[in-house]
Amino acid sequence: MDLALMQRVLPFFLEAAWVTLSISVLAILLGFCIAVILVAGRLSDFFVARWFSRAYVSVFRGTPCLVQLFVLYFGGPQIGLELEPYSAGVIGLALNIGAYMAESIRGAIINVDRGQAEAARSIGFGRAQTLWLVTLPQAARLMIRPLGVNAVALIKGSALVSTISVIELTYTAQRFISSTYKPFEIFTVSAAIYIVMVYAVRFLVDRLDLHFAPR
Repeated sequence: MDLALMQRVLPFFLEAAWVTLSISVLAILLGFCIAVILVAGRLSDFFVARWFSRAYVSVFRGTPCLVQLFVLYFGGPQIGLELEPYSAGVIGLALNIGAYMAESIRGAIINVDRGQAEAARSIGFGRAQTLWLVTLPQAARLMIRPLGVNAVALIKGSALVSTISVIELTYTAQRFISSTYKPFEIFTVSAAIYIVMVYAVRFLVDRLDLHFAPR
């Protein structure tokens, strides 16, 4: 193992890691907003909203994220939507993870004891009041772990944006491999940085789960 090479390329990988991290954070935040809208649609009384939300989740969970990125980045210009690689990466990942987050949030809401909602309505709460004041506060604790899993999956899946020329960890690794011909050392550095980021997310999720655990 060429330790000198690993030490030499580390600063470049740390710089690329910030790109990976920024894409992941922005995609998670945007994906969460999309997920909230989808869940609202699934729980709506309007058939069109329920149908659209269900169709969205089915399409984005049923097709590869890589294909979705290609359609957005390479197919977008055909319909007048031209995006920079970074923007296309963030939006593409957000559209994908939003579908998974929506199911995680909906699952948490469904798992709240129905007796809680019935009790709230028995004392005069409307549907909206019951959702915001009773169901969601209890569902929030149940969402922490699934949403953490979604976040970890997104960080690892962010490597896909290298295929549309976003200069992040995987793209940087590929460039160094083409010039050094030492894939083991290069991918070891890349993998180590991914592990650190993933572990940081898991640690945060564990702490939040512990903090909000029922006492």
